[in-house]
Amino acid sequence: MKQFIVIVCLTFSSVISAQSIDYNTKKGYVAEGFDVVAYFTESKAIEGNKEFSITYDTVNFKFSNKENLALFKSNPEKYIPKYGGYCAYAIAVKGKKVSVNPNTFEIREGKLYLFYNKGKTNTLQLWLKQGAEELLEKADLNWQKFINN
Repeated sequence: MKQFIVIVCLTFSSVISAQSIDYNTKKGYVAEGFDVVAYFTESKAIEGNKEFSITYDTVNFKFSNKENLALFKSNPEKYIPKYGGYCAYAIAVKGKKVSVNPNTFEIREGKLYLFYNKGKTNTLQLWLKQGAEELLEKADLNWQKFINN
């Protein structure tokens, strides 16, 4: 009985301590329903199709075709946008979760970053102009505040 209690406690504590991502699910899907695999395979933003959708880590993803859905299933972590799909620039500079324009993105070191872009504010341009490497470090630090709460 004692072993059972220890196992239950260890299992429960590992579930509590596991990091959970706060995903940006505007329009009900990560990346507003754009195909997160297509950013890598096509180098462009392509809207997903409900026919090729999946729930992963409690959130929904859409894909433009069955091949991209299969690629995602084979390695989801590769395709999930950094910072849960929130604007990388806003996470870095303001420490705030801001929605994105899924057409404004960058693949850097094998990771997908999405950005806010509306009116005269294109945060991808600001990200590149102000030094993406330094901002990336700040964003990583700021993001820890969201996943540790």
